[in-house]
Amino acid sequence: MREAAAERPADESEAGSAVGRQRWQLAGLFAASVLFLIVSVRAHGGPLTPVKAVVLGAVEGVTEFLPISSTGHLLVTQRLLGLGDGAGKTAADTYAIAIQLGAILAVVALYRDRVVQLLAGAVGRNEDGRRLLVRLLVAFAPAAFVGLVLSDLIKEHLFGPWPIVGAWAVGGIFLLWWRPQPGSASLEEFTIRSAATIGVVQVLALWPGASRSLVTIVAALAIGATMSSALEFSFLLGLATLSAATLLDLAKNGDELLSSYGWLTPLLGMVVAFVTATWAMRWLVSYLRTQPLTIFGWYRLAAAAVTTALIVTGTI
Repeated sequence: MREAAAERPADESEAGSAVGRQRWQLAGLFAASVLFLIVSVRAHGGPLTPVKAVVLGAVEGVTEFLPISSTGHLLVTQRLLGLGDGAGKTAADTYAIAIQLGAILAVVALYRDRVVQLLAGAVGRNEDGRRLLVRLLVAFAPAAFVGLVLSDLIKEHLFGPWPIVGAWAVGGIFLLWWRPQPGSASLEEFTIRSAATIGVVQVLALWPGASRSLVTIVAALAIGATMSSALEFSFLLGLATLSAATLLDLAKNGDELLSSYGWLTPLLGMVVAFVTATWAMRWLVSYLRTQPLTIFGWYRLAAAAVTTALIVTGTI
């Protein structure tokens, strides 16, 4: 009893220290966002330079798996950098998708054992891997279908600053209002119906600013998953979704990307995206072990406010 009593303050102290570190890391994320904003404004105009490639790679890596929307951040950052307009629009948009390869490789690296299990399941050598693969495909299908059918309409009407502001604001208010109850379902307990539910909800992420990570995590928690299971399923589903989108776009516009930017500068952005996505996923898993999603609601509202100011002042 005395030993247990003696250990408790130490445990509480360690937990407090961990939360403190996580808060400082989150503060660092906000500081980095401001830094990227300053660098972006100063680097406005001109071709895709190494500095711009690093900025976009970092924005992609940090925001891809956090519930704050990588697409929204990339579209705003592109405008700040003076990319994505006129004749270079296709190349710039393709680059913004191509750097997702870095985030894809980050998932493969961090979840390599699970990826191996999925590959074994695909060839009939692992039953658990096969079951999970089927569920990922079920969850992947709705957004893939809607995206293919409505791609042009989505790009025409939703890929702009004001729709992004709206999605950021709605998602932020939702996270400040929503208080999920802890679930108990592990990844192995996900059913086909659970996967289909997550897949249907993922369609909302086709709206830039909504965040694929946000809607899939929320959907998984809503059907009773644990936080760790919700995060892992979201990461693995992102692996499928991002891979399909990246390969499709590179097949269509890869030649224009290379002719406009070469291969070295885009590769630099992918490497930066890999490093930052690896950090972001590790940090998110650690942070959400003890903290709610609320802080991301405040971040989304702040991003919406800053972007509104940039629009009103004619900066973007």
